[in-house]
Amino acid sequence: MIAVMKSLKLILVVLTLNCSLFTFLCEAQYPTRYFIQFTDKINNGYSLSNPSAFLSARAIARRTNQSIGYDSLDLPITQAYIDTIMAHGAIVLNHSKWLNGVCIATADTNILNDINALPFVAHSVWVGAKKKLGDNGGISLLSKETMMNDKTKSNHATKNTQSLNYGAATNQITMIHGDYLHDLGFMGEGMVIAVMDAGFLHVDTIAGFDSIRVNNQILGTKDFVVGDTSVYEDDGHGCMVLSCIAANLPGQMIGTGPHANFWLIRTEDAPTENIIEEYTWAMGAEFADSVGADIISSSLGYTRFDHTDQDHTYSDMTGRICPSTKAATVASERGILVIVAEMNEGDHFFHFVGAPADADSILAIGAVDYLGNYVSFSSKGPSYDGRVKPDVADQGLSSTVILPATGTVGTSSGTSFATPILAGAAACFWQAHPTMTNMQVRHAIIASATQYTNPDTLEGYGIPNFELANSITTGQSIVNAKETISVTVYPNPCVHHATFFINGSIDTKDATILIYDLLGQPLRTISLGNNRKISFDKGKLSSGMYFYELHTHQGQTAATGKLIIE
Repeated sequence: MIAVMKSLKLILVVLTLNCSLFTFLCEAQYPTRYFIQFTDKINNGYSLSNPSAFLSARAIARRTNQSIGYDSLDLPITQAYIDTIMAHGAIVLNHSKWLNGVCIATADTNILNDINALPFVAHSVWVGAKKKLGDNGGISLLSKETMMNDKTKSNHATKNTQSLNYGAATNQITMIHGDYLHDLGFMGEGMVIAVMDAGFLHVDTIAGFDSIRVNNQILGTKDFVVGDTSVYEDDGHGCMVLSCIAANLPGQMIGTGPHANFWLIRTEDAPTENIIEEYTWAMGAEFADSVGADIISSSLGYTRFDHTDQDHTYSDMTGRICPSTKAATVASERGILVIVAEMNEGDHFFHFVGAPADADSILAIGAVDYLGNYVSFSSKGPSYDGRVKPDVADQGLSSTVILPATGTVGTSSGTSFATPILAGAAACFWQAHPTMTNMQVRHAIIASATQYTNPDTLEGYGIPNFELANSITTGQSIVNAKETISVTVYPNPCVHHATFFINGSIDTKDATILIYDLLGQPLRTISLGNNRKISFDKGKLSSGMYFYELHTHQGQTAATGKLIIE
């Protein structure tokens, strides 16, 4: 369920097919689906001693930087188990190593019974039926979504920023002091955000996303609903969500982390609401882990479904029960900062936090208006086991977004948009403090919030202040990035070639870049000459993590960083 309740449902118009043929086509396209959980991962062909076989170099670097090890959840599932299930006649839709199982489709109960009898099958769970004629779905795209074009947008700006003209997005950025980080030069460079949603309609063509396209900030796309990589023709909710972070239209709208890199991941089937979407959410999260994402931003949440016997209860919201919640926790344990929407059920009978926002060690985001007041649609806490929820809150009423239908700047409401606004700023903050762990970043954000000493069930710890978060970050210092010398490496990780870009005031004539290994052994020296841009060929260097130093003509170290070779 998307954190702005589903208001647009799939309408099937059949003019020439008779009723029986229509039913047949529906049954063929939407057979009954199950999650088959395995008992073990025996003979899967992988070893924890060789994580590069199932994780990218960037994912491994994130673990190394945060001193996080590996366990059996990281290992892929046993392929022989998948092959056996397929041999029994089931369609394998996708699979999850964290949940150790596969989603299958079959309309034959005999096939299901045969699969349940296999010695490596622990149990099966019904996760979705064939789509029913007239089925209106659940509450994935939350009904609080209200769109208007920029001509009717109220002027909520409260502050002129030092460097950037945020246009209509000024209020939602300055509310959390994200502009403070931007003014220091931290715009999300080098950070990777996995945005998990129902689709990213027209992101490949809308002008507001030109920057992330031209600068190759979209690292890739993945669709776990239909099993391909095409996400630009699906639901438009993800377009609006992404714009809160990535939009770059000076004078109209600038997002909170416009220079970050992105993976766009579709896990939600917007027209329907079945619990299978929690399993695809888990698959999206583990994919984000495998490609090395630093942050997951997801405006999806789950409480009620098309079939009421799949519904969650408040007693399920313990942080340990729901499939998506389990996955969010695992992602956090692997060093990812998981940021999810609290949901928009605050004025419904089930007004509590949903999954995966009930997870521990993440940031569940509530919504306030442009003045910082709680808005009634934002779901309330606490979790069933008494933890503070939401964790923090920011502007979710009349948030500035790019509208997918027109490509213009407008507004929409929901915790769906409070979530990416916070996620983009968090990316900039983590960029400024690269040695911090995900949990240290999370704590700094919470500790900076307006109600930190007196949290409640509406806004949690309150509205974060990233300027304050910086000042209270123990043992960390932040310098003005605009006054320092830095190096940008792209692509990083690289396969064969990379390019070093030298930023700042430095005489490059006799400057050099030194490449060395984890043991500090120098491996390569690159002379810059008069160039601020220079290419690097890995040559005989093997896959792994390396370090670089930029040395001035006087031999001083001006900048350092990591280089990942895949």
